[in-house]
Amino acid sequence: MSPEALSELIATIAHRLVASGEAGTLSDELIPATERLAVMRPRDRSHGDWASNVAMQLAKKAGMKPRELAELFARELSGTDGIASVEVAGPGFINITLDSASAAAVVDKVLAEGKSYGSNDHLSGNTLNLEFVSANPTGPIHIGGVRWAAVGDSMARVLEANGAKVVREYYFNDHGEQINRFAKSLVAAAHGEPTPADGYKGSYINEIADRVIAEAKADGVDIMTLPRLDAGLDEDGEPLGEGDSEQREEFRKRAVPMMFAEIQQSMKEFRVDYDVWFHENSLYKDGEVERAFDVLRAQGDIFEKDGATWFASTRHGDDKDRVIIKSDGDYAYFAADIAYYWNKRHRATDPADVAIYMLGADHHGYIGRMMAMCAAFGDVPGENMQILIGQMVNVMKDGKAVRMSKRAGNVVTIDDLLEAIGVDAARYSLARTDYNTSVDIDLNLLASHSNDNPVYYVQYAHARSRNVDRNARTAGVDPAQADLSTLDTPADGEVLACLAQWPAVLAQAGDMRAPHRVAHYLEDLAGAYHKWYNLERVVPMALTEPEERLPQEEREALRLAKDPAAPRAAARLKLNDAVQLVVAAGLDLLGVTAPEQM
Repeated sequence: MSPEALSELIATIAHRLVASGEAGTLSDELIPATERLAVMRPRDRSHGDWASNVAMQLAKKAGMKPRELAELFARELSGTDGIASVEVAGPGFINITLDSASAAAVVDKVLAEGKSYGSNDHLSGNTLNLEFVSANPTGPIHIGGVRWAAVGDSMARVLEANGAKVVREYYFNDHGEQINRFAKSLVAAAHGEPTPADGYKGSYINEIADRVIAEAKADGVDIMTLPRLDAGLDEDGEPLGEGDSEQREEFRKRAVPMMFAEIQQSMKEFRVDYDVWFHENSLYKDGEVERAFDVLRAQGDIFEKDGATWFASTRHGDDKDRVIIKSDGDYAYFAADIAYYWNKRHRATDPADVAIYMLGADHHGYIGRMMAMCAAFGDVPGENMQILIGQMVNVMKDGKAVRMSKRAGNVVTIDDLLEAIGVDAARYSLARTDYNTSVDIDLNLLASHSNDNPVYYVQYAHARSRNVDRNARTAGVDPAQADLSTLDTPADGEVLACLAQWPAVLAQAGDMRAPHRVAHYLEDLAGAYHKWYNLERVVPMALTEPEERLPQEEREALRLAKDPAAPRAAARLKLNDAVQLVVAAGLDLLGVTAPEQM
């Protein structure tokens, strides 16, 4: 019997007690939804397989003492098939022990459903637009963006496992001053000049500049002879045209697509596939900015002041109004944000019911204005728009912070990380920590083959289970002979309980936008499995002569562990295979491989 089945049973009993008049002043409408009557695994396993605090939840509503109400639940639960015993403890906890066959039923369920075990459709009917990474096309993706790639893609997989339609989206910031600074840096590099004060540094700038020159030459363009500055002068007599000269424009139009291509290739190598690559510049070219502004103007949310155009965001909860068109006629950055959200919600293909933004810690101050904009369009902040803020990543090696990149200067890029530890370790280590907290990535640990390395520990559980399969096949262990009721040892119980918890963990990971819960679960399951593997054999092994001379009780316990009868050996094999399926499914949700051997 699964935890979900127990919750449903408890809800049914609560309504039954109301109907019979035994639940005091409790009424049907006061009984919470089934998912809020969750059962939990007791910390002290001697207290049973599962525990419920339903009596303490409902006692006040019933006008009864918690323990008195708990006794009524215990009476009803005790008469249920699959439950071996029920006891009331402390102020009103209900401890439930399942019979071994009921506890082990999860094995057949996992084997029947395969890797889809635990998946559900409770988020179906919703299109979730998940935007993540969205680094500027002015350089390789640095470690903060790599974290969002791991977390974002894992989150998308988890949401899909909960039935949602997910649109993975990357937003290219290809409009604005950062592109001019990028082009300016390339021109300086091409001429062997120092990097401009506000420019981009790193050897990749020289690489891109050389590639642009070569590409232009192949097209018959001698880019280095094009004018660098326009002929006009500013009011101080200085040449105009910085950012608009022919040479710089040629560098810009060739280099930006090169960075797009490099970013796309990096994401592909990191096992991240996007459904939409959205270009900020298209918002201006296609008139999306003005269309969104027209909606806000029509409802009085845009006004003019001091020669600029403003969004009246204070009307919708922001701390101050925001400029959207500056007094010089240029659009403020927030103008694109407004148009982009409107586009996500109203585009012709896969419009978003929920737009999820995954932003870096430096964007925390944007939340107020973004939510005000959401509300101005008639949507519900926190529902139609959800903003997730990720914290810093520190890369460590030999106990010291790693900062220098071969290509990008004083940062660590995606290429640096993958070269050091590979895709599996990078994705797992970045996704296993709550994005709301900073994380230290220990390169030495993640490159090691030890149980302290979390990705190795989980992957080894899968590889070990595959080895058990191979050995069992050679030994002729037949799963058809399995008697799951023989899975009755404490080690069996721990693994069975972990398997039973997977559906709830997966649902919570989706609802809470928390893929790290999948990783934590896998580590718990791997820990229970490794302990089980070291205690109980699937392929029978005869006792040694010294073991045969042990006292009878010890000898029989050892025989049970090492030399199981065919029905128990086959049951253990099925348990092994159930673990294998869930570990593989969980790793896949994190974009990590499940190796056959290690």
